[in-house]
Amino acid sequence: MKNKVIPGFFVYILKCGDGSYYTGYTENLFERLKYHYLAEGCIYTYMRQPVKLVFVKEFSRQYDALSAEKKIKGWSRKKKQALINGEFELLIDEM
Repeated sequence: MKNKVIPGFFVYILKCGDGSYYTGYTENLFERLKYHYLAEGCIYTYMRQPVKLVFVKEFSRQYDALSAEKKIKGWSRKKKQALINGEFELLIDEM
């Protein structure tokens, strides 16, 4: 069975085996996660297996997704955890 590609622009956060977070962007979430899980996604996650998807948000515009990725990458660990945990009141005016 062929995997269905869901059109869209996605920002995602992976929790790595060492407890760190990796934030990424993709237009094909299924394929990108497959590469991360197989330790073929990027050097960062390759060196920190296993990885687990802990957050994903879809955007209708590529610009918005890339902007969100850049913003999240600049956040502290505490802010990333608030986002992952759905504590949106701690992120007002952040996304």
